[in-house]
Amino acid sequence: MIDFLSIKSYLQLIRPKNLLIIAFLQWALHAWVITPLLIPYQLEMVSSEVAFWLLFAAMILLAAGGYVINAYFDTRIDAINRPNSIIVGEKITKKATINYYVILTLLGAMSGLGAAWMVHSFSLAIIFFLLIGLLWFYSSSYKRQFLVGNLIVAFVVAIGLLSVGFLEVASLSLHYGELISMTSIPAKIYTWISGFALFAFLMTWIREVIKDMEDEPGDREMECRTMPIKWGIKRTKLFLYGLMIVTLLLLYYFVSKIDFPNDSITMRYFLIGIVLPFGFVVYQVLKANMPDDFHRAASTLKIIMLIGICYSLVFYFLQATTYQFPFFGLMIMPTA
Repeated sequence: MIDFLSIKSYLQLIRPKNLLIIAFLQWALHAWVITPLLIPYQLEMVSSEVAFWLLFAAMILLAAGGYVINAYFDTRIDAINRPNSIIVGEKITKKATINYYVILTLLGAMSGLGAAWMVHSFSLAIIFFLLIGLLWFYSSSYKRQFLVGNLIVAFVVAIGLLSVGFLEVASLSLHYGELISMTSIPAKIYTWISGFALFAFLMTWIREVIKDMEDEPGDREMECRTMPIKWGIKRTKLFLYGLMIVTLLLLYYFVSKIDFPNDSITMRYFLIGIVLPFGFVVYQVLKANMPDDFHRAASTLKIIMLIGICYSLVFYFLQATTYQFPFFGLMIMPTA
C-alpha cells in the first residue's frame, strides 16, 4: 500500500511552491528573453531542447536537495520557530533525509554535467559543483553567520538564472565558432540575463534578511550570528530600508537605460509593478513585530520577484514590435 503521508512529507521537504517559481524563472528567461533576442539576427535557439531541459532539471533538483539538507540541519531551530511543521526526525528519519538529499543532488549533478557536455562548456560544469558546495556549507554553517548566509542564497539564485545565458552563449559558440564573438549577440544575452539575475539577487537578499527577523527566536536560542541577533530588529529594519532604496535606485537606473522606440510600457511597469508593492513591503516591515508579520512581508517579496521576472514577457512584446516579427508566432506586431 502506498503511504501517502510519507509521500506528502517528502514533497513538503522540497518546497514544491518554491521549486515552481524557480522553474518559471528559468523557463521565462529561456523563452521570453533569449528567443526574441536571437530572432532579429535571423537566428534560432541553437542549444538543443535536451540541453536546456537537462539544465532546467539540474537547477530544480539541486534546489530541492538544498531545501532537504537545510531542513536536516535546521531541526533544532525549527523545533522553536515552527514546532507544528517539523518533518525531519518525526515524519522522516534523519538517515532517510540524508539519502533523499544525496539522490536529488546526484541526479541534479548528472543532469547539469550532461547539459555542460552537450554544449562543451567546462565553465557551466564548474557552476554545478559550486552550487552543490555552497548549498551544503550554507545549510551546515554559513546561514548562521552574519550576512554571509544571506549573500550566498542570493548568489545561488542569481547564478541559477545566469546559467541559462551561459548555456545559450556556449551553444552559439559551439555552432558558429569565433564568428559569434564578432557580433553583439553574446553581449546582449549576458546584459539582459544579468539584469534579471541582479534583480533576483537583490530581491532574494532583502527576503533573506526579513526571514532572519522571522526566525530570530530560534536562531537566538541556537546562538546564531544573523543580523537581527547581532544588530537587533530595529537596526536590521533600518538596514533593510536602506537596501530597498538602493535596490529601487539601481532598478531605476537600468530601467532608464532600456531603449525601445516609443516605449510607454517599461517605466509604468516598473512604477506600478515594483515600486508600489515595494512601498507595501516597507509598511509591512515597519509594522511587523511577530514572526507571522515578517512571513507575510517575505511572501509579498516573492510576488514582487515574479512580477519583475514577468517583465520578460513585456521585453518579448517590445522586441516583436521594434523588429517586426510575430509575437509568439501569432501575428506581426504593429509599431507603436
